[in-house]
Amino acid sequence: MKKMNWAIEKAKLTLHYFEKSLTNPKPGQQYFSIKVKIIDGKTVEHIWLTQPSFDEEGNLFGLVGNDPIDVTNVKFNQKIGIDTELVSDWMIIENGRLIGGYTIRAIRDTLAEKELKNFDKGLGGMIVDDGEDYFLSSDTTPEGAILLIEEAFDEDNIEKAIACKDFHAEAELMLSKLCKGDLGKEIVAQTAEVLKLSFIKSLQDGGMPKFKGIIRAFPKREKISENHLIVTEVCYYPDGGKSVQRLNTYKTQYGWKVLNPED
Repeated sequence: MKKMNWAIEKAKLTLHYFEKSLTNPKPGQQYFSIKVKIIDGKTVEHIWLTQPSFDEEGNLFGLVGNDPIDVTNVKFNQKIGIDTELVSDWMIIENGRLIGGYTIRAIRDTLAEKELKNFDKGLGGMIVDDGEDYFLSSDTTPEGAILLIEEAFDEDNIEKAIACKDFHAEAELMLSKLCKGDLGKEIVAQTAEVLKLSFIKSLQDGGMPKFKGIIRAFPKREKISENHLIVTEVCYYPDGGKSVQRLNTYKTQYGWKVLNPED
């Protein structure tokens, strides 16, 4: 259930990319479909719509893609309009590869090897890897905060990179792993200052890492607390390389911030 809830949330947070691609498809984007929540009294069913479209006001339309099982207020191939708040997933097939399809991935992740082979066979040979995610660069989400600091690195903007961090939270996290018991405010403040200076020096001495041209996916969130999430970021490099890192993110009164990577 947690995976499915995250899949639906992820689809909503990246819906802007689906709408943009539908309006102006990139080369290789061959198929578009969107999944919506249909409510029939107390009965709910999530159904894929084919031939989706948005009007100038952003309203969503599409054809019901299958015979409903639980609801009776829509039927196969019926054109319906629906509020985008009821979107639960979207998918694009791009050069044979699945982009989006978050609920499909959530189901797939629960399957044993034999079931997985049959499931993938039913997908008709579509490639399902970590995908490519399109969160907005913003401090309103943990993933957006990661993109924001990577954007600062690409711009060689050290002040912007510093603004994407919370050294106080980073100090508390580090000290909590080293020490048991209450952490004094003074030692936390001193550690935070050391971490900030160390961060600045590392960027000045070693230069800022670059992310332009790198494909990024965020397949997993791990909830440590309401304000602390570990986000897995997968990076695909132009030379065919791949890296995976788990990044601590922390929600402050100023939005989500990026802490040190998890060991």
